[in-house]
Amino acid sequence: MLNMADGLARLGALAENPVVGTLARAFESAGYELAVVGGPVRDALLGRETHDLDFTTNASPDDILAIVTPISTARWDIGREFGTIGARVQGEQVEITTYRADSYDGVTRKPTVEFGDTIDGDLVRRDFTVNSMALQVPSVKLVDPTGGVEDLIAGVLRTPADPKISFGDDPLRMLRAARFSAQLGFRVDEATTEAIAALRETLTIVSPERIQSELVRLMQTDDPVRGIRVLVDTALIDEFLPEVTALRLEVDEHHHHKDVYEHSLTVLRQAIELEHSRHPGAAPDVPLRIAALLHDIGKPRTRKLEAGGVVTFHHHDVVGARMARKRLQALRFDTATTDAVATLIELHLRFFGYAEGTWTDAAVRRYVRDAGDLLERLHILTRADVTTRNKRKAGRLAAAYDDIESRIVALREQEELDSIRPELDGNRIQEVLGISPGREVGEAYRFLLDLRLDEGVLGPDVAEQRLREWWASRG
Repeated sequence: MLNMADGLARLGALAENPVVGTLARAFESAGYELAVVGGPVRDALLGRETHDLDFTTNASPDDILAIVTPISTARWDIGREFGTIGARVQGEQVEITTYRADSYDGVTRKPTVEFGDTIDGDLVRRDFTVNSMALQVPSVKLVDPTGGVEDLIAGVLRTPADPKISFGDDPLRMLRAARFSAQLGFRVDEATTEAIAALRETLTIVSPERIQSELVRLMQTDDPVRGIRVLVDTALIDEFLPEVTALRLEVDEHHHHKDVYEHSLTVLRQAIELEHSRHPGAAPDVPLRIAALLHDIGKPRTRKLEAGGVVTFHHHDVVGARMARKRLQALRFDTATTDAVATLIELHLRFFGYAEGTWTDAAVRRYVRDAGDLLERLHILTRADVTTRNKRKAGRLAAAYDDIESRIVALREQEELDSIRPELDGNRIQEVLGISPGREVGEAYRFLLDLRLDEGVLGPDVAEQRLREWWASRG
């Protein structure tokens, strides 16, 4: 819970930040107001680390530029039409924006930019009350016209104005509600939740790139599950990722299976826990987390009710990989992320064959080869996918995966396991077989690669002899 005495002390420390102090003195000397605004104020009150200092002022963009020029090493005015000037002050990047009093047309997210006269007017137009606070400097005065402090204490997200108006102005704020809920651990208040559900279809005016950006930022939080529940419960997620809602499969009295939606959220949480334990301090692995959330999205499409109350989902890994690829492409994800997520989903069931019976070294090599540079992520996803409450079964699966990882380590010590390739290259294949470049060279290369995977390192002489025998058998 927020302790106001401690919070105010942290605001004082924020005001004493060298960058804040330098700017405060410069604007005061020029006769203008200046305030730290938004996230840094919220985070200082909560005792969280502050990032990306943002300021607001009654100075015009031209005046801002004139004030910061002598005290900065670089400046940029790409946001000048919106009243924003960027600068690098004492090595830190800051943005300073003229008070705004924008209006929206309800058709696009682009506001009609209008500069305001007061800081209160600027703050009430922002997304949530907890982001609508400012710290005036150098006077160190907290400005909170919308009750942000009270909402911080209550742990609630609420819009400063009527949520239907706020979300109608900018539908992206609905996604931000889910993200801030996850980031701060806050609940979204009832009126705000109802407005999201009522206005979810207005998300169509938001570009796929902006939706993707908010989804990524949600997945980077410590507990994205909280935000995902907001998206699913309001049906907002149906506007850009309906496959997640579809995981809530109906279970009848005759056919029983695990709750796929809850299972997927558990897998996501367990994947994050493994991320932190196996790679402490590393940046959040967004492709892994998306794969964990979506790994079973092929199940609704492949679900089949069998005799005797059995439910099957044959090939849901392959189907799910295709579905994920299509969805991520629609959200304009980069190729590397899309490929990683699709591959992880396609491979996530492979291990369970190992748990049912010992693999040969050849099978282990193929597992490593197919995973490629995604192997560590596949380790995490596969381990996280075990959500059974049967302790004996969970222990057996964990032991089996410990075993496969140890075998991979052992094979790596014996062979160049991460760069498996035939022992003869294309040029040597042509020399040995006396053929020219073409399809047959590729077939010979694949034969040698399979040989390498199945039997390990044979040496060039043996590989050449086996190649000749294979060639001769083809007539």
